[in-house]
Amino acid sequence: MIVFFKILTKIAPMFRGRLSLGLISCSLLFFAACQEDAKKDGPKDTISSGEINISVDETYTPVIKEQIKVFDSSYPEATINASYKPEAECINDFLTGNARLILVTRDLTDQEKQSLESQKVISTSMAVAKDAVAVILNKNADDSVLSISALQGILTGQYKKDYTVVFDGQGSSTLRFMLDSIIPGEKLGKNVFATNSNDSVIQYVANNPNAIGFVGVSHVSDFDDPAGLAFINSIKVASIYNDSLEKAYQPYQAFIAPEWYPLTRKLYYIHKETYYGLATGFSKFLREQRGQLIFKQSRLFPNKVNVIFREAQLND
Repeated sequence: MIVFFKILTKIAPMFRGRLSLGLISCSLLFFAACQEDAKKDGPKDTISSGEINISVDETYTPVIKEQIKVFDSSYPEATINASYKPEAECINDFLTGNARLILVTRDLTDQEKQSLESQKVISTSMAVAKDAVAVILNKNADDSVLSISALQGILTGQYKKDYTVVFDGQGSSTLRFMLDSIIPGEKLGKNVFATNSNDSVIQYVANNPNAIGFVGVSHVSDFDDPAGLAFINSIKVASIYNDSLEKAYQPYQAFIAPEWYPLTRKLYYIHKETYYGLATGFSKFLREQRGQLIFKQSRLFPNKVNVIFREAQLND
């Protein structure tokens, strides 16, 4: 376009009067039309405006709904349409182009990245918070401290006590995490079942003395406790023994931060934008002060800001 105008300025003097003006006018109209076409074909969103679809691991429904609520109040011209579903479905949405951004508990595998690269798509990811899988027991259960080897036995149906194990769903991030980190390569026992949500796992364990469940820590935190050291009283939250440190820990933020609590995991955002669009804007919000504060208030550990812990007496 710049070259075109250089040529125009050279040949325009060769024409006289109205012909010269007409040539310039037509050229300006042509340039304006090109600009309009570029707007139509180019991105329709910015870091603070527009509309996008995202998919979110349903474990984090409450915290991400709060994140979007605060983001929308700050940027009223932005619309983020979030679908909350099992992690496996979120990954599939991203790979098939149905979601511009996803929030999940793992980064893409090398194979998944190669699949995107074959489509000339490059992903961007970052861990913005640390989370933990809470192991919950009935209030009347004898166990209160469990080792990793005990969890291995429980999941494979070989533990000394016949527990009924419940997860939040077949494609859930919690189930995948326990399979990958606790019993890699092994099969679940016949004592393992799936419900349809974290809340239903809690309800089942609360009503069944021989049940044990696995849920995201924010679902069992008592948000009426300003110190963040209390759990809901309908169930018992087990301490998990750390073999390396020779001590058992519950999923408090202070123990999630250094990963002393053995069942610590991370929450990632992954997007595929190559320009400053709305997915980039929301990702930026999540890793900066306000977004990180919301993670902290939701009992996750904010991964991108400094947090100061004060000493407190914890009851074993």
